[in-house]
Amino acid sequence: MTHSWLFPAVLLTAFLLTAALRRYALAQSIMDIPNARSSHTTPTPRGGGVAIVLAFCLALPILGWMELANWKTVCALGGSGILVAVLGFMDDHGHIAARWRLLGHFAGALWALFWLGGLPAIEVLGTAVNLGWIGHTLAVLYLVWMLNLYNFMDGIDGIASVEAVCVCLGACILYWMLGRADLVWLPLMLAVAVIGFLYWNFPPARIFMGDAGSGFLGITIGVLSLQAAWTEPSLLWGWLILLGVFIVDATFTLLRRILRGEKVYEAHRSHAYQYASRLYGKHLPITLVVGALNLFWLLPIAIWVVNFGLNSIIGVLIAYVPLGLLALKYRAGALEISPINV
Repeated sequence: MTHSWLFPAVLLTAFLLTAALRRYALAQSIMDIPNARSSHTTPTPRGGGVAIVLAFCLALPILGWMELANWKTVCALGGSGILVAVLGFMDDHGHIAARWRLLGHFAGALWALFWLGGLPAIEVLGTAVNLGWIGHTLAVLYLVWMLNLYNFMDGIDGIASVEAVCVCLGACILYWMLGRADLVWLPLMLAVAVIGFLYWNFPPARIFMGDAGSGFLGITIGVLSLQAAWTEPSLLWGWLILLGVFIVDATFTLLRRILRGEKVYEAHRSHAYQYASRLYGKHLPITLVVGALNLFWLLPIAIWVVNFGLNSIIGVLIAYVPLGLLALKYRAGALEISPINV
């Protein structure tokens, strides 16, 4: 492939930038110090996700110039991703009030949808349904939720990186099986950038992603899923299935905390994956299980829906119900003072 040099270039860029950011964080004492709401016990440098942002965003105009990506999609991804990453970077180095962060998140979502053309018709029960302005509003909320849930789920070593790699590579398989190999460049490039960072973030992590990286991954993955839906409506459901582990845990936890009247923007460690990591005393097995669930449970269901015509709603239910049971088993959203019963 004449453009294959891009992959090692992006991989090496992310790898070297993460190493440089780690040295900078250590020199400047930009550390994540463990506290009562942390899932780690050792002070660790943070902010390494900036390497993913830079490696991927530097590749975006090259993909556009080589006609491997649509320029409107490049603008949607670059503008929204950089805005969210800058807000996260500023929050990593100080503090930004939640209302201003949220305003920036909505601005990023609106920017992306402007370039994408809003929400396309979505496939429901075998029929393409155009929701108009209601759909566009839902799409904005979806992107804002995606970037925030990704931030929420970035709480143990390697989990957000492994999720991104599995989801993006899974999407590439869906595209290839659908005969749309031309669409694989963007998710594949994002996966490669994350792999370069993952070397440093794999348990036990030597640097954390930080809000800049997690927010960037959340909105970028959300934009890629909407972009895919413009090509084939069923692909949106494929992405939602692939993202099942993060969507179910984060949504389940959020709803339970809202019902208890808790401030949802406050730090906590009551996600199912956090309870599980404390129960087993290590991050590695939980991160590996997340990868296994993606590859051996969610990917086959997504293929069944997108490539073999399984009803999308049924596919989502098949994918999510067992994940919901796991969330219950590992007490997603439960009060943190309670003992873990499994």
